[in-house]
Amino acid sequence: MPQKPLLHYATAVPLSQVETTLKQLRQTLTEPDTQAEAKSLSQQVYNWLIKPAATELAQTKVRTLVFVLDGSLRNIPMAALYDGKQYLIEKYSIALTPGLQLVNPKPLQEKQLKAIAAGLTESRPGFSALPNVKREIEEIRSFVPSSILLNKQFTSSALQNQINSLPFRVVHLATHGQFSSKAEETFIVAWDDRIYVKQLNNLVRTRDTARPEAIELLVLSACETATGDNRAALGIAGVAVRAGARSTIASLWNLNDESASELMSKFYQELGNKALTKAEALRRAQLALLQNPKYQRPRYWAPYILLGNWL
Repeated sequence: MPQKPLLHYATAVPLSQVETTLKQLRQTLTEPDTQAEAKSLSQQVYNWLIKPAATELAQTKVRTLVFVLDGSLRNIPMAALYDGKQYLIEKYSIALTPGLQLVNPKPLQEKQLKAIAAGLTESRPGFSALPNVKREIEEIRSFVPSSILLNKQFTSSALQNQINSLPFRVVHLATHGQFSSKAEETFIVAWDDRIYVKQLNNLVRTRDTARPEAIELLVLSACETATGDNRAALGIAGVAVRAGARSTIASLWNLNDESASELMSKFYQELGNKALTKAEALRRAQLALLQNPKYQRPRYWAPYILLGNWL
C-alpha cells in the first residue's frame, strides 16, 4: 500500500485443486448456461487471492488492482472474480503486467488523442466475417480523430505507412487473430495475409519507448488467446512490445461481434475523459455491458484485459 511496508499473505491450496478449479472456471465463464457454477468457482478463487487483503484494500480506498499472474491464472479474467455479492470489476479497475516495472508511464491524455483504426468486416480464408467491425470503427472515429483502414485498405504495407506517417497515440485493430506463447502461432489477420508477431519488427518501425510519440495503447479487438496455452498472454505482450506500445487491450477468448462493438464504443467514449485512466475507461465499458440484460453474463464483458501501463 502507498507509504506502507510490503504486505504478504499466502493461501495453501494443493496444485491439483488449483489447476482443476481454474480449468472449470475458464470453461464455465465462456458457456451460456453456467452462470451459477461460474459464480461459485469465481468466489473460490476470490477467496484464495483477494479475500485475505479485502479489508485492507477497502480501508485504503485503492481504486486499481494490478496483477502479475502465473500459470493457469493467466487464462482467468480477474474482473470476473466474485465475492458473493459483486464482481471484482464492480469495485476496482484492473490491469495486468508481466512484472512490476513500467517504462516511463504517462497518462494517455497528456496530448490530443489520435488513432489508427484498422479492421475487417468481410471473411478471409479460414476466418468468418465480422459485420459489426464497420460500426465499431465508425464509432471510434466519432470519439477520437482516426485514420481508417477497412477491408481491402487494411494491408500490412498500408498499416506500416499509417503508423510511420504520424505519431498516433492509439492503434486499434479489429480483426481476427490469435496469441500464443509460440511466435509461429501468434498473428493478426490483415486483408492480404496473416501478420505474424515476428513480422511486426519489420511492419512497425522500431520505436524508442521513451520518446513522446511511442504508441500508448494497442487495442486488439476480435482476437483471442490460444486455447489451453497458459502463457498466451505473453504472446499479447510480445505483440505490444514489437509495436512499441506501452499498453495493450486484448481478449482471453473469442468474442461476440456485437457485444465487442458495444464495449469498444463505450471504451473510447470514456477514454476521451481526461480525468480517467485507461484502466478506469475499460472498467466503465465492461460495467456498461454487465448492466445490460443482453450482455450481463461474464462471457461478454469479462475477457478483456489491459496489459501494461494502466494510467
